[in-house]
Amino acid sequence: MPKKVPHRLYLTEDQMPKQWYNLRADMKEQPAPILNPGTLQPATVEELYPVFCEKLAQQEMDSTTRYIDIPEEIQDFYKMYRPSPLIRAYNLEKALGTPAKIYYKFEGNNTSGSHKLNSAIAQAYYAKEQGLTSLTTETGAGQWGTALSEACSYYKLPLTVYMVKVSYEQKPFRKSVMQTFDAEIIPSPSNTTKVGQMILSQDPNTGGSLGCAISEAVEKAVTTENCRYVLGSVLNQVLLHQSIIGLESKMAMEILDEYPDIVIGCAGGGSNLGGLIAPFMQDKLLGKANPRIIAVEPASCPSLTRGRYAYDFCDTGRVTPLAKMYTLGCDFMPSANHAGGLRYHGMSPILSKLYHDGYMEAIAVEQTKVFEAAVFFAKQETILPAPESAHAIRGAIDEALKCKETGEAKTILFGLTGTGYFDMTAYNAYLNGTMTDYIPTDEDLQKGFERLPKIPGIQ
Repeated sequence: MPKKVPHRLYLTEDQMPKQWYNLRADMKEQPAPILNPGTLQPATVEELYPVFCEKLAQQEMDSTTRYIDIPEEIQDFYKMYRPSPLIRAYNLEKALGTPAKIYYKFEGNNTSGSHKLNSAIAQAYYAKEQGLTSLTTETGAGQWGTALSEACSYYKLPLTVYMVKVSYEQKPFRKSVMQTFDAEIIPSPSNTTKVGQMILSQDPNTGGSLGCAISEAVEKAVTTENCRYVLGSVLNQVLLHQSIIGLESKMAMEILDEYPDIVIGCAGGGSNLGGLIAPFMQDKLLGKANPRIIAVEPASCPSLTRGRYAYDFCDTGRVTPLAKMYTLGCDFMPSANHAGGLRYHGMSPILSKLYHDGYMEAIAVEQTKVFEAAVFFAKQETILPAPESAHAIRGAIDEALKCKETGEAKTILFGLTGTGYFDMTAYNAYLNGTMTDYIPTDEDLQKGFERLPKIPGIQ
């Protein structure tokens, strides 16, 4: 008789990974180098030091070290909320009537309500180690801002958070949580920076974007003594820190004698997706296994499915290094009615390269279908998911229903990045029927593509 898989499997503290996994070390072709915005030449690690902590800049540029030790102090912090559970979605399977086995890795069991704390504490640790006296960042839905507020409070580092204005207005209690941890919150774009003033002069009523908020946070960092900027997604260093999600997932599935046929994650900038898929993508790159890997993004901000693979600025103000990635153009302003944090114009260069080379798939879904999946999931599994996570849930449900049609008992793993308790305005809009879907037209996207940077000899 087959062994009964528990509803929840927690690794022990001793089993928790003691190293992060650097996916680039096993990629057959590396992502294109980031470019200095002034010279348009490949950036050196030293050129990143005015913006990033030195250790983080080194991690950003390291494409050869396969495993990087997690400092013991960070491991100790992780143990306050990790290892996170791998959960078998028995009730969801039953409700769908599918032969598929559905697992999800739940990252919401901390005050930030998301996976973001995995990188926030690492970045705050390296900043403190370097002797920095303050940090700046941006946040969209508020999960990253909350996580970094927690981490900076732990290390007694002052933090300024530029929060996308539409989210700032939709989620006042996110602001309250960040303020509980002593962070200063500024709605972006704002009049506190030159780039914010420029953006507001062009559109005084803009709801903002992550690109805007990044520009303001970078400007604040480089104009403030002994201050640096930290980012919660997109960057290579962030995907490195988030690999603990996938490493724990794989270890837990090995204990259950399981291996996923399909791995699914939501996709905005790439932190959750990159972290979840890391060890499974390693198997794929090394020819050990061949799981399908699916990125699920919002139809309102479809960087992978409808973007261009090109060099672009990572921010709207065009002050950051240029990265080759799938992008909608750094001037793209996502729809203000999209009720989640996946409002970024680009995608992680690592994930962009893997997608471009055919190692993973991508789909875009409308938000009403996402919230339909979120409500259905909540009723079966008793967790109210974040809108971002619900994109992955939508993808997992659709794959499970395909298995119902074919009779295949595939094993599906998806990332439940966090909880949706600060997203009740969005849930209310869905439940009372006022939520609408926005899908940009080809003409809308073409405006962003036309303003992609012109780089001699490259694009």
